[in-house]
Amino acid sequence: MMFDEQKITETQKLYTERRKGFNSGLICGIICTIFIVLAGLGGQYLYDTIVLKAVVVDDNQYNSVINKRSINKIEAMEEIIQTRFYQVENITNEELEEGLYRGLISALNDPYADYFSKDELIMAHASIEGVFYGIGALISYDEEKNLAVISGILEGGSAAESDLREGDYIIMVDDVDVTAYSSAEVVSLVRGQENTKVMLTIYREGVSDYITFDLIRKKALEKATVRSGFTEDANIGYIRIYEFDNITINQFNDALDELMENGIRGLIIDLRSNPGGNINSVNAIARRILPEGLIVYTEDRQGKRVEYTCDGKNELMIPLTVLVDQATASAAEILAGAIQDYQKGTVIGQQTFGKGIVQQIVNMSDNTAVKLTVSSYYTPLGRSLNGTGVTPDIIVELNHSAYYEDDIDTQFEEAMRVLKDKIY
Repeated sequence: MMFDEQKITETQKLYTERRKGFNSGLICGIICTIFIVLAGLGGQYLYDTIVLKAVVVDDNQYNSVINKRSINKIEAMEEIIQTRFYQVENITNEELEEGLYRGLISALNDPYADYFSKDELIMAHASIEGVFYGIGALISYDEEKNLAVISGILEGGSAAESDLREGDYIIMVDDVDVTAYSSAEVVSLVRGQENTKVMLTIYREGVSDYITFDLIRKKALEKATVRSGFTEDANIGYIRIYEFDNITINQFNDALDELMENGIRGLIIDLRSNPGGNINSVNAIARRILPEGLIVYTEDRQGKRVEYTCDGKNELMIPLTVLVDQATASAAEILAGAIQDYQKGTVIGQQTFGKGIVQQIVNMSDNTAVKLTVSSYYTPLGRSLNGTGVTPDIIVELNHSAYYEDDIDTQFEEAMRVLKDKIY
């Protein structure tokens, strides 16, 4: 099977148009279940509960999508579907109702907004906590290519036992074309029952043919979101953070403590392909590195500012380098940006993704939830990274062929050079 970028683009376009057409009529339905009333800003994953209430229709509610006209239109559309759709027996009322909720969120044109069904919310919570069923790979979304992408390979999973790589784009999961799916939708297909098989069809840059992988879903694992060790120079330690989950805090602290106890004189923190995660997690880690002062602050649409600070009691006092690339995003950019603002380390690699916004998960009383973008974040010096990202202090491209074929990491080697110049 040959890679066909035009076909993928056409598939995505058709899917988008189909959803827009569906959404434009359906989003006005039973939307009373979703009230965009957000509280407690300050985390990328926060939880509030909205109690579902009965609809009270008022013609004066001209600013609401819940009105007589929209409800009548939904009823008319439902009648058309029930009487004329030729595969009506293949879709349930529950699926149609869920389509209403998804349509409302889709109309926001926010790539990070989402609606979670009961099952999807359970998976979202498991992912945030760092426990999951699957192949042992982290999946994020590449906004440039509009494709789900492998952003990390974890030890202990079947992905690590294969040749699946970071940067591989997911085209199909089993026989499902996912080129127009969100990363959450792709993840839901990849996960499944323990010891069952799943086949991924992958596009890899530089390879003309698609690559397929037959993988086994293993039992629930605690993510190894941190990997650490010593470089060939025993005076320099290395910590890679794959993403920022609740479990990442302890994993990072344990790694740093062990390296410091062994007397390292320099440290590399690798944030490449880190898609972000929990803002509270990245702040806890920043407090092991930064001096006293701001770590990051957020502002919502009313201009309300929430600050996250560091007391400086655990400031890292050895030379530091930070590796970033075009897939370093969100919470990972918070850490890199703060380190850069305080000049606590040298940022090396490629321009980061540029996701300077915060999402909040709002629970509802029927065990579903909505995730929305609720604020923007800014570095200690007031920089907005949204759409721009972090510009490295030293720009170094990664030579992918050298990396995978000869095990030569040009960005890592530059980080080592910088640290040795400061240590010796």
